[in-house]
Order: sequence, then C-alpha cells, then structure tokens
Amino acid sequence: MKLIYKLKQAITFTALTAAIITITSSSAEAKKIKLGFIPLTDCAPLVAAKELGLFAKYGVDVELSKEASWANVRDKILLGELDGAHCLSSMPLSVYTGIGGKAGSEMKIAMMLNFNGQAITLSKDFCSLVGYKETNKVAPAVKKVQSRKEVTFAMTFPGGTHDIWLRYWLAASGAPKNVGIITIPPPQMVANMRVDNMEGFCVGEPWGGVAATQNIGFTHIASQDLWSDHPEKALVVNSNFAKNDKEDLKKVMKAIIEAQRWLDNLGNRKKAAQWLTKPYYVNAPLAVIEARLLGSSDLGCDLGVQKYKGNYMVFYKNGTVPMPKKVYSYWFLAQYVRFGLLKSEPNYTQIAERLTLDDLYAEVAKEMNIPAQADMGIIKTNLDIPFDPKNINDYLKRTKK
Repeated sequence: MKLIYKLKQAITFTALTAAIITITSSSAEAKKIKLGFIPLTDCAPLVAAKELGLFAKYGVDVELSKEASWANVRDKILLGELDGAHCLSSMPLSVYTGIGGKAGSEMKIAMMLNFNGQAITLSKDFCSLVGYKETNKVAPAVKKVQSRKEVTFAMTFPGGTHDIWLRYWLAASGAPKNVGIITIPPPQMVANMRVDNMEGFCVGEPWGGVAATQNIGFTHIASQDLWSDHPEKALVVNSNFAKNDKEDLKKVMKAIIEAQRWLDNLGNRKKAAQWLTKPYYVNAPLAVIEARLLGSSDLGCDLGVQKYKGNYMVFYKNGTVPMPKKVYSYWFLAQYVRFGLLKSEPNYTQIAERLTLDDLYAEVAKEMNIPAQADMGIIKTNLDIPFDPKNINDYLKRTKK
C-alpha cells in the first residue's frame, strides 16, 4: 500500500511539474508585438484595439509605440524594431520604388485602416484670396502671393498619401509648377506654419483643425473632396513578421477590425477622442479631435463650419474599408509617373502582388464574416478623369500637362 501511495504521489508531482513547465514555457514564448503609430487621428483603430482590450481578447500582446516621423516608422519596420505600424498606405510603394527609401526594400500592406479625413491647409496669406473648395481661385492666388515671396507647400513623406493629395490638388487647380514642396513630420506642421516656413500643407487630422483654431491657417479643401472614400492609412508590417508569424498577424488584424467596427458607431467617437487627446497618443485639443471625428470642421478664416455627412473619416463602412485592394497600388504608382517621381512606368502588377497581403486578408475576412469586396475596378475621383487599371497608358496620356 505504501508503495502504491508513493507511486501516486510521484505521478501527481510529475504531472504538476509538467503543467508548471508548460505554463512557464508558454509565457516565455509569448511574443510581444510592437506596433508604431504617428500622432494623427486615424491611428484610432490601433488605440481603440488597445484601450478596449481587443488585442488581449484575440490572444496577442501588443505594445503601441509613438513615433516622431514617417521616416522613423519606415526605418524601424525595415529593421524589425517595429513589427508593423499605422502607416501611409502608399509608403510601401514609395519605398520599394526608391522614391522614399532604398529601392527594393519591402514593407507589406496587411489591411487598410481608414478612408478620408486629411486636409489641405493654407496660411492666412491666402485668406482673402481663396475660400473653401474654391479650387479655380488657387492659381491666381498663388501667383499673387508669389509676387512678394516664395511659395512653399509641405507634405509628410515623399510619395506618401499626403504628398500625392497635394500634387493632385495643385495639378487640378492649375497652380504654377515652380512652387516648392518640402517634407515635415505631421506633429510639426502647425509650428512650421506659425514661423512662416510654408504657405500651405497637406496632413492628416487633427493638425489641419489645430491650425484653424489657432488662427494660423484655414482648411481650404479636405481629401474626401478630392476623392470620396479614398484609401488613407494602412497596417503595414515587416516582411519577416508577415512570413513567420502569420497567425499572430491575423489575430492583430482581427482585433483592429473589431476596433474599426466600434469606431464607426458615431456614439463611440467621443470616447475615442478622449483617448486620442492623451499626451502618449495624439496630444492635441480634445475639442478639435472630437469635432472632426464627428464630421464637423471649423474651417477658420471666418469661413464657418463645414459638416460632412457620410464622407467624414470612416474606419469600417460595412466592410469596405479594411481590404487592401491592389488597384490602390496601381493608382498611386501611376501618380508617381504622372508627377515625375518615377521617370518610367513600373511593373504595376508585380509590385502590387509583391507588397499586398490580400490573400492573408481574405482569410481574416472569411473568418470574421466580412462581405467580399471587388478589386481592380475603375477609380473615380472628383477632380480628375476616371482611372482604369487596365488602361493606365491612356490615363497618363490624358493627364499629362
């Protein structure tokens, strides 16, 4: 009997030890996933996923890292210091083609984070010359300001979305080609305009709103006025993370998608604004973040308040937002050729397929019952001819000036 009792004790002890070892081993193996973000309102899906406990719900340990500039985000993703980040959706294209980094460097587009919500802000020099959406008045206004000083506009990263919205707007307005275009990180835009380093800028919110409330500039046009429901930010990831930690990446994506759904309930946006205003996130006035999240823009320069209905910043929109469509890559690459950032046409198909994780997203969408979305359709913007990804040469010929 004593022998049997001792055997039972030994078995119990062995099982308990094995369980402890398993738990310890599991904890030790749990990978901390580091995601970067720039202090902009559209980092909200990452912030909401963190604050709502959604990353934990899906079983991933995510740390959010506030970054100083898009160049910093690029470098950290490529070096593996960040597994991924809230990122300009066209940045991987810009970097891969050598416009915004070392040609051939790969950053993968896992999913989209939002549509709309950026703005072109003009300084008070233009206040009496051009108003909200008065694109036809831009060219003479620029020439008038040029008569007394050099005119410079700022964007946030070469080949990034803000760069392309700015160039698209300049082309549509017929503005002179001799205006300067410089790069400034988003959080530094307002300070640079305050000291007269530029006459206008294109950046994500809340910085356009901050410039207006501080009476430094005014919102001339929103990006959704250029292209309603345009792709803006994306979850961009390190290629090794995408390759070696596929299941963890899918969990991250699921948490973010659930956060996007939550954010598209307007009743939740005041709560989101309260998080975003914190110093460790966006660190901008609550009133500005909240108003523009809810589609209300005090334009500044005594132009009144513009209220957007439906085409304000959206994060999910019945599942149409998250899909990383390859046609977006075709459009941005074509703009690079159109505006002289690339001297010759790239291999659109090869680049889009190489950098877009559409197959991975399709798995996530199926598991989350997100409606399937069509890709490679014709893109219709507001100040341009339609873009057909099957006939890019014709588009480039017709937009060449």
